[in-house]
Amino acid sequence: MFDKSIFKSYSSFINLFSRLTDPFVVVLAACLAFFFKFQVSFFEMSKDYKLLLIFVFILIVAMFPSFGLYSSWRGQSLFKQVRSIFLAWFSVFLVIIVVLFALKVSAGYSRAWLGYWALFGLLLLVLFRMSVYGFLQYQRKLGINIRRVVIVGAGDLGRQAIHRANYSPWMGYRVTAIFDDSASMQGKNIDGSQVVGDLDAISDFLSNNDIDELWLALPLRAEQRMKKLLNDVSHHAVNIKLIPDIFGFTLLHHSMTEIAGLPAVNLSVSPMDGGNWLIKEIEDRVLAFIILILISPLMLLISISIKLSSAGPVFFKQERVSWNGKKFQMFKFRSMPVNDEVNSEWGNVKAKETTKIGRILRKMSLDELPQFINVLKGDMSIVGPRPERTQFVDKLKYEIPGYMQKHMVKAGITGWAQINGWRGDTCLATRIEYDLHYIDNWSLWLDLKIIFLTILKGFINKNAY
Repeated sequence: MFDKSIFKSYSSFINLFSRLTDPFVVVLAACLAFFFKFQVSFFEMSKDYKLLLIFVFILIVAMFPSFGLYSSWRGQSLFKQVRSIFLAWFSVFLVIIVVLFALKVSAGYSRAWLGYWALFGLLLLVLFRMSVYGFLQYQRKLGINIRRVVIVGAGDLGRQAIHRANYSPWMGYRVTAIFDDSASMQGKNIDGSQVVGDLDAISDFLSNNDIDELWLALPLRAEQRMKKLLNDVSHHAVNIKLIPDIFGFTLLHHSMTEIAGLPAVNLSVSPMDGGNWLIKEIEDRVLAFIILILISPLMLLISISIKLSSAGPVFFKQERVSWNGKKFQMFKFRSMPVNDEVNSEWGNVKAKETTKIGRILRKMSLDELPQFINVLKGDMSIVGPRPERTQFVDKLKYEIPGYMQKHMVKAGITGWAQINGWRGDTCLATRIEYDLHYIDNWSLWLDLKIIFLTILKGFINKNAY
C-alpha cells in the first residue's frame, strides 16, 4: 500500500497556491529588473512604476486562468505548462505595451527595464513551475502521490486510457485493475494490467482495496450498464470519471463545456473563443502594423513597377470568404492583364496569363503583400487557412469533407498547409486536412512557428505561379 499525501487529498491547494504566487512572482521579477537597471530597490520606485505593477498584478489574476494554468497539475505535462506560461506572459505583456501606448505614457517608462522585466518574469514563472513539478515528481517516486485507478471497459476506449496512464508517469496514475463483462477478456493482461472480473465484481473489489479513482471507459450504448454500476458503487468513497466515447467522431478543437449548467462536449468548435480571440487580434494587428511599416518601401516600388508595366489599377480586389462565412474584399497586387482578372475556373494557375511584373510577383509571393492591409482592417489573420472565392465555397463545401470547418477561424495570408508546400494547384482535400490540423492545434506558439517558417521557405515555392 502507498502512503497518503496532503497534495493528493487536497490537490486544489496547489492550484490555489499557484494562483496566489504567480502575481507576486511577476512583481518580484519587476523589482529585480528595476534593481538590475537602476541599482535601486522597489521602495525607491516612482509612483508611476508602482501603479503599473498594481495594474499588472490585477491583469495576471484576471488573464492567467484562461490559459489553463490552474486547471490540473496532474493532467498536464511540464512542457505544456511552460508553453502555457509563455503564451500567458507574452499576452499579458502585449496588453501592457498596448495600454502604455494607448495612454501615451510609454515614454515615462524605461524600455530596458520593460525588456528585463519580460525576461525575468518568464524565467521566474518557469522556475516556479519546475520547482513544484520537481517536488511532485519526488513525492511520486517515493510512492506518496500516486492515484490508484480502476478501469471499467477493456475495449478500444479502455485500452487507450490504460496506455495513456502508463506512458504518462508524470501524471501519477497507476492502473490497479481492469473490469469488463466480456468472458473472453477475463484474466487477460493489457499493457501491464489484468482484467480481474466483470462489472458486478467491482463493488467487492473496491471494498477490499484502497482505490482512488474509477474510470468508466464504456461505449455510449452501455448506458443502462453504467447506471447500474453507478448505483452499485454509490456507497464507496471513490472518485468516478467518465471517459466519453467520442473518438469515433471527427473532432475539431474538442473540449468540455456547459450548456445552462449541463455538462457538454464540444465535438467541433472554433478555438477563437474567450481570451484566445483577444490574443489572436492583438497578434494580428500589432504584427501587421509593424510589417506594413517595414515593407512600405517595397510596396511603393512594386506599385510603381505595376503602373509603368501595364495599364490598369495597382491593386486587384476580389470577394473571398473568411471566418463564419463572412465575405470581404481581399487585396492583391495586380499580376494579370485587366481583362483576365475575372476568371470562373478554379485552379489551373499555370494557364492563366500574367504580366511580366506579375509573373515575378507571383513566383515570390509578393502579390500577397497588400493582404496585410486586410489583416489591419480585421478581415483576415496573418496565419490561417487561405480564403476562397464565394462561388467556389458554395461548390466545394459539398465535394470536400470538412471544407466548411476551415471557416471556424479567420482566413490567413500564410498557413500550415502553405509552409508544407500545399498551395497553388495541389490537392485541395489534402490542403483542407492541413488547415483542420492547424485549427485543432491552434496556439500563439504555432502561429509564430508558421510565420518564422514562412520567412525561411514560404515566399519562393515550386507551387507558386
